[in-house]
Formats: sequence, C-alpha cells, structure tokens
Amino acid sequence: MKKKMIGLLVVGCLVAIATISFVKKNIDEKEAFEGEQMGTDLALNPANEGIGKGDSAPNFTLTTLDGEEVTLADYQGKKVVLNFWATWCPPCKAEMPHMQNYYEDMAEKENVEILAVNLTSGDSGVDKVQAFQEDYGLTFPIPLDEEGTVGGTYSILTIPTTYMIDTTGTIQNKIVGPMDEQMLTNLVSNLK
Repeated sequence: MKKKMIGLLVVGCLVAIATISFVKKNIDEKEAFEGEQMGTDLALNPANEGIGKGDSAPNFTLTTLDGEEVTLADYQGKKVVLNFWATWCPPCKAEMPHMQNYYEDMAEKENVEILAVNLTSGDSGVDKVQAFQEDYGLTFPIPLDEEGTVGGTYSILTIPTTYMIDTTGTIQNKIVGPMDEQMLTNLVSNLK
C-alpha cells in the first residue's frame, strides 16, 4: 500500500510538472506573439497616435468654409488650438469672440494656429456656419467635419472641446467647455 501511494505521488508530480511546463510554454509563446504584434503596431503607428496627453494628435484633412483643404500634420512646427464647436451651442458662441481676439492679437507672435472644426454633421448646415463666421467676424480657419469622422476620432461628446497641440504635434491639454482670452494665453504659453 505504501509503495502504491508513493507511486501515485510520483505520477501526480510528473503530471503537475508536465502541466506547468505546457502552460508556461503557451504563456511564453503568447507573450512573444503579443510583442511581435506590438512591434507591428508601432511600425504602423510609430508616433503613438491617440487623444490623450502626450499622444500624437490624430491627423486629418478637412475642407474649410473657404473651400481650402486643411491637414493637421501641415501645422507641425506651430502650436495648434484645435477647437470643436457648433453654431447652436451657447458656450461655443460665448468663446468665439475670445478666440478671435486672441487670434488677432497673439497668434502670429506666439506661432499659433487656431483650427475651429465645425461639427457640421450635427449642425444646421454650411449656410448657418457661413452666417456665424460673418456675424462673429472670424478670420481663423474653420474646417467642416461634414461626415463626423474627425469629431469621432477625437471622441467629442461635449462642445466646445479644445485640444492644445504643441509644435511637435503632441497633445498637451484637453479643455472641455468655453475658454476666454486669458485662459487661451495661459494654455498656449505652456506649449513648447
């Protein structure tokens, strides 16, 4: 009986060792595969593109209200205030004069571009955007997100929402809600 118990114990230990070895091998293979995948992802997306602080801002190309194509990557080397808004939004209406004043007074001196992306897919049409631009005397570019893709990429749920992007194309801040001139000045001064 004692020999039988020892024999079963030895067989049990061998089964346990084999099982542990098998599981460890599978875990190592999975980690190696995930490492290869991560390397592939980095090769496809070397700049860590995303919408969080420290991420490279996702690139996009949109047509402005003036009919010109605007590509975010073309502004690398400038500080970018990327604002998302709509004509029907009261806080957006409140912040636009501040953005325009800042643009007139400080943009050139501070190497800043304001891109005020109109969420046209959820707005009242291009005619309303045109009238809004004229009523507020806006001179910065107003790209039209007619399909809603850029707003989706940047996960815009509340407007206005603004991303502060530095000269390397890296997101440094996200502001949900309206800004005034002083806030804009402070946020831009923190960009490199």
